[in-house]
Amino acid sequence: MSFEPDQNGAPEALKLLADDTRWRLLTLLRRSDMPVGELVSRTGLPQNLVSYHLAALRQGGLVRTHRSDADGRASYYGLDLRALRALHAHVGALLHVPSDSPTAEIPPRTIVFLCTANSARSQMAEAWLRHLGGGRLTVRSAGTAPRPLHPLTLRVMAEAGVDIGYQHAKGLEALAGLRPDLLVTVCDLAREEIVLAESGASLIHWSVADPARATGSEADQLAAFRAARDELRLRVEGLLALLATEAAPSTSISGL
Repeated sequence: MSFEPDQNGAPEALKLLADDTRWRLLTLLRRSDMPVGELVSRTGLPQNLVSYHLAALRQGGLVRTHRSDADGRASYYGLDLRALRALHAHVGALLHVPSDSPTAEIPPRTIVFLCTANSARSQMAEAWLRHLGGGRLTVRSAGTAPRPLHPLTLRVMAEAGVDIGYQHAKGLEALAGLRPDLLVTVCDLAREEIVLAESGASLIHWSVADPARATGSEADQLAAFRAARDELRLRVEGLLALLATEAAPSTSISGL
């Protein structure tokens, strides 16, 4: 989708976003990746209509898909945050909107990232949120079937200037006694077997490809870990933007 204005002056991407149904889908996907069936349930719209608008958003480059690691027949839809960030910057530049507005203070939260092995994705997400959150958040991660921290996880995070040598893989038992406000699953398998729903925490899902499944040369595997690292940083930055909208610590994260 081009960000350039047509003869009437409006970027094509803004016209794509102007549709009410597409906007509803975007606001839902802003908070969590979802399969089509869940979007149908949330919106109350026919599946063929939801699929039509998702296809338009995909063609426009604003929504992406990831085939489920838990069920290869299903796909998770999620926002392309890089494209949306570029659109935001482009529209701001066209309208000369100042970009240095103050960010709201993030209220204290306890956030837990979950995946299967707790060896890569959830560890990266934990590290990014601790690194970028300014010390205002309690952050943990765990796995439903933990395995040792993958050495490439350590390597790619160190490349980004984040030392996680002190982190280690943990099982769900390590969360005993913790009362998280938000649980974020970062792999599809963990989402399917989540067992902490009774905690009262809000649940969201990020469908991120497992870098540990990458095959081929060391360079290929390293590229997969770097891709996961960079996507998770972007996701965490997006989460911080959502948290910054909270008016008070007691306010729930609406819609998550």
